[in-house]
Amino acid sequence: MVQIFPQSLDLEEFLKLPETKPATEYINREIIQAFLPKTCHSRLQRKLVRTINRVIAER
Repeated sequence: MVQIFPQSLDLEEFLKLPETKPATEYINREIIQAFLPKTCHSRLQRKLVRTINRVIAER
């Protein structure tokens, strides 16, 4: 589940924060907890990378 933190920060303030687990992302001045990828997501990501690499190699 994605958790949205209530504070609104500018980018400099966000970059000063310590790393968190799970990771957080800075989107539209909000800190959002990143989702943990599932097995299906990992498979899709691998297929996408292979496709991109194949297209680049063909150029």
